[in-house]
Amino acid sequence: MKEFVIKGNRTIPTINFDVKNDVFLIEGRSCPEDVATFYKPLIDWIEEYQENPNEVTVFDFNLIYFNTATAKILLNIMQKIEQLYNSGAEVTIKWNYPDDDEDLEETGQDYQDMIDVPFELIPYEFED
Repeated sequence: MKEFVIKGNRTIPTINFDVKNDVFLIEGRSCPEDVATFYKPLIDWIEEYQENPNEVTVFDFNLIYFNTATAKILLNIMQKIEQLYNSGAEVTIKWNYPDDDEDLEETGQDYQDMIDVPFELIPYEFED
């Protein structure tokens, strides 16, 4: 399966989904002008990945900021990941957040409560 890579900038996150190297990463800032259009190819990619997933898949979310529209899409992405998990695949979501950002920590906790997938909340020291 072909990798899915987008180089991020101030308004879009870096996305690196690389099956061969076991990398499934979304990081940075996410406030694209049209969130649904921006994330649709990634959601389509995940749906295709569900047909032949790796033995173990770890999805890393490492976002430092995202808007409300992105929050809704992230839930949709996590629901796709949940479908993968429910099909029998070994899946984990890692929610990385700056240790001083209570909002991102709480958002991660909310996602953890909504999704039935092994879910790790991982604080880290953020350097700007």
